[in-house]
Amino acid sequence: MSMLHQDALPARAILFVFTMLLFAGCGGSGGGGSNNNAPNANVWLIPPAEVTDGGPGKDGIPAIDEPRFEAASTIGSVAPDMLVVVLRYGGEIKAYPHDIMDWHEVVNDGPNANPYTMSYCPLTGSAVAWRADANAVRRSYGVSGLLYNSNLILYDRQTDSRWSQMLQKSVWGPRSGEEPERIQVVEMMFATLQTMYPNAQVMTRETGWNRDYESYPYGFYRSHDGLLFPVSVEDHRLHLKTRVIGIHSDTGSKVYQLDGFGTSTQAINEQFENQSIIVIGDTKQNFAAIYSRELSDGTILNLSPIQDELPNVLSDDEGNVWDVFGSAVSGPRAGEQLATTRSFTAMWFAWAAFFQEAEIYFN
Repeated sequence: MSMLHQDALPARAILFVFTMLLFAGCGGSGGGGSNNNAPNANVWLIPPAEVTDGGPGKDGIPAIDEPRFEAASTIGSVAPDMLVVVLRYGGEIKAYPHDIMDWHEVVNDGPNANPYTMSYCPLTGSAVAWRADANAVRRSYGVSGLLYNSNLILYDRQTDSRWSQMLQKSVWGPRSGEEPERIQVVEMMFATLQTMYPNAQVMTRETGWNRDYESYPYGFYRSHDGLLFPVSVEDHRLHLKTRVIGIHSDTGSKVYQLDGFGTSTQAINEQFENQSIIVIGDTKQNFAAIYSRELSDGTILNLSPIQDELPNVLSDDEGNVWDVFGSAVSGPRAGEQLATTRSFTAMWFAWAAFFQEAEIYFN
């Protein structure tokens, strides 16, 4: 095992404790930080005045560059109700527990020839993954220390460009305007992962860093209806910290509350703008995903939920069975893949700030 790094509690966590003490006197609004560390305002693709300093500074929250894994069936450090971020990459299922991601936010993983970066922002509850540049000498990302709408801004170690996590694109620097190739992730309880994929590889606490992974670093932030940092707009149609899965385009968005699917798997055949989509979710198992239901040959599927056969969650009128990652596991289309969409899970306040006037399905 590598030697553990000893360092102080992240500045964001200290700021959180102080800010919570002030909530009664400031109406529960976000505290915010200055943007003194922001690069030249003239080249930002987002409002430069809304780029805030999160506190710890660049790499003050350390990314994980050499993650270690253990099978879901044997790992003992993950509680059954802990949320994990799960992806399938190169045929392998990997999971990243929230309690580790809360402290590190970025994990660089994957084979050298085909690397990817997993990121999770504990302030906005958003997890996304994208392919890294395999041609770059330094093909990885770190935590910039900056925020936009309270959300993580990453930097790539090759060009030092800044990347908005929830926008999933570079917003400053030599790669400004680029959008990486997105990778589908599904968040779920660890107990659900064990049922679905007992052989999944789960990231362990052997990170090389000394952190109290038993402790959530932001106190009661997840339940308190207040923010640490300012956002462009606060939409109070839902509790600000409600977890939603949403889909967006350049002109609109729609969200579905994770606590609105009910105690059995639900499938919603939807039309979002010009896209035919399927929304799959289960409140009890705590997972949700959104895929396109239009196939490459133009067929638009009508999908129905499957109960109690995890990881298989959908069937269609052609006789195909689809798993939680949108892959056909049996039927005439076995081996085909439902296309991903511009969708992910986040806290409501963040979704509403990035994609304003979002439609709420269950409300």
